[in-house]
Amino acid sequence: MKLIQILGTGCQKCKQLYANTEAAVKALGIEARIEKVEKIPEIMKYGVMTTPALVVDGKVKSAGKLLAPEDIQKLLN
Repeated sequence: MKLIQILGTGCQKCKQLYANTEAAVKALGIEARIEKVEKIPEIMKYGVMTTPALVVDGKVKSAGKLLAPEDIQKLLN
């Protein structure tokens, strides 16, 4: 099972990235746990300076961009 984290303080783009990630996981039919990380100290542990960010299994895959579900699918494969 993959652990996918959405880093962001709760802005609209962060919420949309969460929804797009759910759609990507569903489309791929993979087992994953999706978490929101909203506390600044936790976000900073990943070295991310711009949000929203997408982290898969502890590795930052994207920062500062709102990815479409299709783009997220490519990162998850």
